Amino acid sequence: MANIVINADQKKGRINKNIYGHFSEHLGRCIYGGIWVGKDSPIPNTNGIRNEVIEALKRIKIPVLRWPGGCFADEYHWKDGIGPYEKRAKIVNVHWGGVVEDNSFGTHEFLDFCEMIGAEPYICGNVGSGTVQEMREWIEYITFDGESPMANLRKQNGREKPWKLKYFGVGNENWGCGGNMRAEYYADLYRRYATYVRNFGGNRIYKIACGPNSGDYHWTEVLMREAGRYMDGLSLHYYTVPGTWQDKGSATVFDEQEWFTTMKKTLHMDELITRHSTIMDRYDPAKRVGLIVDEWGTWYNVEPGTNPGFLYQQNTLRDALVAGINLNIFNNHCDRVQMANIAQTVNVLQAVILTEGEKVILTPTYHVFDMYKVHQDAELLSVKCDSPEYRYGNESVPQLNVSASVDAEDKIHISICNLNPNEDINIKCELRGTSRTKVTGTVLTAEQMNAHNTFENPEAIKPAVFNGASINENIISISMPSKSVVVLTVE
Repeated sequence: MANIVINADQKKGRINKNIYGHFSEHLGRCIYGGIWVGKDSPIPNTNGIRNEVIEALKRIKIPVLRWPGGCFADEYHWKDGIGPYEKRAKIVNVHWGGVVEDNSFGTHEFLDFCEMIGAEPYICGNVGSGTVQEMREWIEYITFDGESPMANLRKQNGREKPWKLKYFGVGNENWGCGGNMRAEYYADLYRRYATYVRNFGGNRIYKIACGPNSGDYHWTEVLMREAGRYMDGLSLHYYTVPGTWQDKGSATVFDEQEWFTTMKKTLHMDELITRHSTIMDRYDPAKRVGLIVDEWGTWYNVEPGTNPGFLYQQNTLRDALVAGINLNIFNNHCDRVQMANIAQTVNVLQAVILTEGEKVILTPTYHVFDMYKVHQDAELLSVKCDSPEYRYGNESVPQLNVSASVDAEDKIHISICNLNPNEDINIKCELRGTSRTKVTGTVLTAEQMNAHNTFENPEAIKPAVFNGASINENIISISMPSKSVVVLTVE
């Protein structure tokens, strides 16, 4: 038995919808063959963008999309990707498979795609191999409504009115693939480059600095101390890798030990956010600077027979639990976490969509985002969870992971993950500070830990109506299956 207490009269802050953001890099088949099929493709598309992808992302209300990278961003020169297709430069994607791409998906295509799906664009600029002038001109090209060389160039390329651009990242992983910089050096470089991330007209840019890799607390300390006043957000990257970076483990063939290790490692996200936030609090007690977790998710060995540089992996029930746990963690840290971007949207790492030719499937991770969208822009509620431990060998983690919110229509939403792959659990959930009489729910689970959707069986795992909850005098009784994600709506 587990006990949960939700204080409905204790609101702890707004859950920024951007926590439910996504990331699309020029990597493998994320863009080409995934999102972009080309205007002449027999696959149904709108101006080259795959229609099924548009509809699927609209359905989960994707709030923000990060592009063009990733490591690719600090090799990307935006002028290669504008103008007539036949005149665009062909480039080598040195980070991801050494493939040649024709730049048919560039600034216009990305921003039009964001408009199609109703997402805010988040563009990552090139600090590693680009210039201050190049970055400044890119922003002018996108946002300036007037007479200028870059605005005129945009108009020549078919876009009369500028786009709105709110989120801009000044470099990516500059501690690694973005230049192997020291924190002290990047802090100075950030100050220089960020100076030229200009606001044109009424457009106002939220500037995001490259933050730490995982537990690099020194990086956060230096960036906040030297450049905190010049930034609006600081990024954090952390991937859940059950094995080692050399042998990460299979996406679909794993035992309970690997399941447990995955759960334990993904729960580490909470510690990372807590400790980085503590450092940020010293320099920014008002919490003006958002923590932007703009790369997160699972990372396994690629599927057998696929290009190792394409990072294509399957997506199972295990990944659904990882998604649910992390989204709960982000919700619960909404005072500091203002955006998160799962890596990556289509065909790469923990993707929500997989494609194969004209075929499209939705992954278990997609279904979690669909279930959790009720938290977007809702008010976080105070939750106390007294959970039994899920033990494996000599180690243990809490069996349950929870967050709760109340939306603008006064509906309470409770998202619960049962990490134990073997044991169902009964939960007593007490609602305080409110009076409710109705509970409904959705559940995502399966018989096998590695259940996943394939192109032959695209609905092997999908959400179902959850009938395991009842309410009586503000006490919700929940009977939750093993290895499951449940979202309840209480009215």
